[in-house]
Amino acid sequence: MADKDESEKTIAEDLVVTKYKMAGDIVNRVLKKVIEACVPDASVRQICEFGDSLLNEETSKVFKKEKELRKGIAFPTCISVNNCICHYSPLESEPEQLNLKNGDVVKVDLGAHIDGFIAVVAHTIIVGAKPDDKITGRKADAMLAAHYASQVALRLLKPGNQTYAITEAVQKACEAFKCKPVEGMLSHQLKQGKIDGEKTIIQNPTDAQKKEHEKFELETHEVYAMDVLVSTGEGVGREMATRVSVYKKTDETYQLKLKASRMFYSEVRDKHGSMPFTLRSFTDENKARMGVNECVSHKLIEPFHVLYEKPSETVVQFKFTVLLMPNGPHKITGLPFEVEQFKSEHSIEDPELKSLLNCSANPKAAKKKKKKAVKEETATMEVEAAA
Repeated sequence: MADKDESEKTIAEDLVVTKYKMAGDIVNRVLKKVIEACVPDASVRQICEFGDSLLNEETSKVFKKEKELRKGIAFPTCISVNNCICHYSPLESEPEQLNLKNGDVVKVDLGAHIDGFIAVVAHTIIVGAKPDDKITGRKADAMLAAHYASQVALRLLKPGNQTYAITEAVQKACEAFKCKPVEGMLSHQLKQGKIDGEKTIIQNPTDAQKKEHEKFELETHEVYAMDVLVSTGEGVGREMATRVSVYKKTDETYQLKLKASRMFYSEVRDKHGSMPFTLRSFTDENKARMGVNECVSHKLIEPFHVLYEKPSETVVQFKFTVLLMPNGPHKITGLPFEVEQFKSEHSIEDPELKSLLNCSANPKAAKKKKKKAVKEETATMEVEAAA
């Protein structure tokens, strides 16, 4: 076990930081283009295909000379609409194809990796909303709750802090807008080739989860995918009839009986390794669907279930990747959020949360501010001395 830890590459190395940041730049660029494609009447499946093709195209442009270096999709493009919470990435064979319409609340979720160093991101938009439109009501509540909850989480993602401090702060921020974080959702530590690292941050845990879920302390040179999912309703995810299309290989072993399953598993191992993938990425979708069943039943492959809130509710998601550097958290994915576009009757009144939100999340900006303050103080002292 000690050997494994010694060989584990972390962001203490400059090259590892570079690879994370390159993956982060790629997912941010792809996210922008995918959001631009989210227009009325657009096919959700086609947008997902577009996102995945961009992720493959962009990652293929970097580290071209290093033939052995693996890179590509770390999380396939998912477009979850309105009360759909997560992991909706439909296949061509789906009987009903979903198209977007004006006013839809759309969550775009995707990820890329370079040499196994993963950057993931999720952003929520409202289809057809123009920059000068004012969004009000429960949609605005959920958007603002998720935004402020993610901003509070970002400021608490510091070495020495406890994971449950983030859980509690996210809960408080959501409650201020009469919303709830989606129950039991996890934000994972990221490691090379591992999207679901050991350390996790849980949101809105049940009583049972509070007892079972391990609390952790954040440490320097760790990387996290902070995932904030907020609902206007109860915040309880349910599986519906929607078929799973996103899966991930586990570390389990089993001798598969069916030839179709063995061929499928072999392709997963060679093409995707330990990264999540969609059945859309296989040339023969029907064969892939046949092969996946035996793999899932013997836990060689795990499904990412499509979850839903009640139909009348809205779910919003913001996810970003953070490097815990010695000088503070470095957020490498995520797009700007236009707070002014949303108007709510509610606001954050909790003094601790307000104080946190007033702090800069950018360590460099905070440093510059401090230097400026010292300079001004020195200048004042010099003036006083001269007087």
